[in-house]
Amino acid sequence: MTTEFIRNFCIIAHIDHGKSTLADRFLELTGTISRIKMQDQVLDDMDLERERGITIKSHHIRMSYKANNGQEYQFNLIDTPGHVDFSYEVSRSLAACEGAILVVDASQGIEAQTLTNIFLALDNDLAIIPVLNKVDLPSAHPEEVRRQVSELLGVDPSTILSCSAKTGEGVLPILERVITDVPPPKNDSSKPLKALVFDSKFDAFRGAVAYVRIFEGKLKKGDSVRFFSTGREYEVDEIGFFRMGRVPLDELSTGEVGYAIANIRTLSDIKTGDTITTRLNGASEPVAGYQEVKPMVFSGIYPVDKADYEDLRSALEKLKLNDSSISYEPETSAALGFGFRAGFLGLLHMEIVQERLLREFNVNIITTVPNVKYKVKLKNGEMLDIESPAKMPAVQEVEFISEPIAKLQIITPTEFVGVIMKLCDEKRGKMSTMEYLETTRVCLHYRIPLSEMIIDFFDKLKGCSRGYASMDYELDGYETDNLVKLDILINGAPVDAFSSIVFRDNAYHFGQDITSRLKELIPRQQYEVAIQAAIGSKVIARTTVKPYRKDVTSKCYGGDISRKRKLLEKQKEGKKRMKQIGNIEVPQEAFLAVLSRE
Repeated sequence: MTTEFIRNFCIIAHIDHGKSTLADRFLELTGTISRIKMQDQVLDDMDLERERGITIKSHHIRMSYKANNGQEYQFNLIDTPGHVDFSYEVSRSLAACEGAILVVDASQGIEAQTLTNIFLALDNDLAIIPVLNKVDLPSAHPEEVRRQVSELLGVDPSTILSCSAKTGEGVLPILERVITDVPPPKNDSSKPLKALVFDSKFDAFRGAVAYVRIFEGKLKKGDSVRFFSTGREYEVDEIGFFRMGRVPLDELSTGEVGYAIANIRTLSDIKTGDTITTRLNGASEPVAGYQEVKPMVFSGIYPVDKADYEDLRSALEKLKLNDSSISYEPETSAALGFGFRAGFLGLLHMEIVQERLLREFNVNIITTVPNVKYKVKLKNGEMLDIESPAKMPAVQEVEFISEPIAKLQIITPTEFVGVIMKLCDEKRGKMSTMEYLETTRVCLHYRIPLSEMIIDFFDKLKGCSRGYASMDYELDGYETDNLVKLDILINGAPVDAFSSIVFRDNAYHFGQDITSRLKELIPRQQYEVAIQAAIGSKVIARTTVKPYRKDVTSKCYGGDISRKRKLLEKQKEGKKRMKQIGNIEVPQEAFLAVLSRE
């Protein structure tokens, strides 16, 4: 098909505004899937996506659409996630498109992630088609939301389409607008091959599968191709496109979206954002890709069974192929053995990776307390990047510690402004500006330490606003503050997996919280177990797990008291010896309890 009749577009929106449901209606109207096989969130093929009702991975599919003028068009649709943790998935998908359908919930209006996605689309010079969804809800106020979208994008309110993705009402005009508003790809088929790898997946039988968008030239089955970033060369075994599964073809032309299989077994050879060209007479420059992802949250990942270390390494390699926003490197813990220090985009992203490792690769893991990357200046002038609290130098060597600051944007009804401002103050946030979007909704801008956000901030924000507030954030540099490393000691030995970097004023309460939790979870021994929280050599909180005690004097029915004292002293000596050689095994529940602290 000529590029004139190809349209590449994606659906972007805030979480739960109806992207996947709208994609379902597109598949029905274009006949890509029959009504018999239709189900909700048909493109969300992971169990996790169905259970949580969210899109985690972008999904790609080709549809054939016969327009009102009788011409047949090829639509390449990408359904994208809405949660802030998966915005990197959105940016990768936008790079493969010429247009975007912006979906806004007519009952909720513009939310924080809506704004972020609009800016991402504008940065990629995409044509934006605004659509109001859920207009059939009793709580919908489409005219007010239409005005908001019109002011935000600077478009005529009458050009904003309305629909109900659930019922299918008003969906067909959106497909017609895709034809008129989204520009076709440029026809550069005579030039050398340039194909952007915008996603990838591991197939146990075929190796790595590259998801590609052809920007210039043609990709044919049997071509010898070269990857720009690694210089590795392969012969293409199979190419094709996606239509509820892989459909093989002999050729992919300029403007088309599809996949390429080239028996790639070394997973590090394929990178998302890389460019594929032909080995002979190939392109001299790669396609302008996108920025490297910057992990926000770091955590140690260790196998529950130490013999599963190699299985965990293999699982992470395969998972990174499908989710390039994960970063990891080997590390060793005295408490947990060999594992990896992994970087994630947020706490939800971290939870999803844990679940996928268990479900898809059957690897049971323990994760350490999540933390962010700190910059530490030593008294000798050296600067260090610290991703793991266990690597923090001794207190006497440190001049200052700088922590990452997030630029936070919260959109909320005005009635919750007070409680949200109180929450941000508790989390050491500083307000930048406050602007009214309308009389009942306000946008708060804060600068807040990222470490204060990653554990429970989002949950507390939803709780205090009854679910109405939405948030978005991005990294905004580093600032120096009064931070200290807090160690947890069990019988005098530090457990590095529990170490954390905290604000000094919060250290006492944090230490008390962890020690009291561990007291409930560490099993009793034959001897006393001391659990302490310490800053350097100074202990700031302590609890004790009481020992089991056998009544060794029960056989003494009388006689001299010295007999009983002798037995008790003997027992005391035995417990002392046991304590010296005893090894406390911290159960997995203890690590999980500290991870899910309030």
